[in-house]
Amino acid sequence: MRLHNLSNVKGAVHRRKRVGCGEGGGHGKTSGRGGKGQTARSGGGIRIGFEGGQMPLFRKLPRRGFNNKNFKVYYETVNVGELAKLDDSVTDVDRAALVAAGLVRLNENPLKVLGEGELSKALKITADKFSGSAKEKIEKAGGEAILAEAPSESPEETPGESGD
Repeated sequence: MRLHNLSNVKGAVHRRKRVGCGEGGGHGKTSGRGGKGQTARSGGGIRIGFEGGQMPLFRKLPRRGFNNKNFKVYYETVNVGELAKLDDSVTDVDRAALVAAGLVRLNENPLKVLGEGELSKALKITADKFSGSAKEKIEKAGGEAILAEAPSESPEETPGESGD
C-alpha cells in the first residue's frame, strides 16, 4: 500500500458550503453570520474573555498563590560520556574547555555534569553541580569532581558594623 493508493471512506469528504447563493441553499442573505456588526464583518470577531466593555472576570478575581517560574534555575548540562570524547591532552576540564570543545554554550547558566555514558580516563572536572552517578563515575575512573565557587550575592557584614 502506498499513499497514492489510499482513498477516503464513503461520506468522509463533503462539498464546500456555498454561502450567499440565495435563500434556497439555506445560507443566503447574511450567509450564516447573523445580523450586522463586528462578527458579521470579514476578519471581525471579539477576543476570548471580552465582556462588551464590562470589567472581565479574570481582572476582577484576586491573584493568589506563588509561582516559581521567575526563580527557576536553568543549567547547562553535559554528560560523562561526552567528556570521554575530549582530547587526551585535556586533563583539567572546566567551563572554558567545554565551550572550546562545543559541548556547552557560553552563557550565565550554571554547569551541571550528568551521569549518562562511561568515562575511562582520569579527569579533574570543575562544575557548579554533579549528579550522584556522575560523581561516582568520575571518581571510579580516577578523576576528581570539584564544585565551582559560586559568587556570593552580598558581602557579609561583620558584627558591630552597622551604619546606625
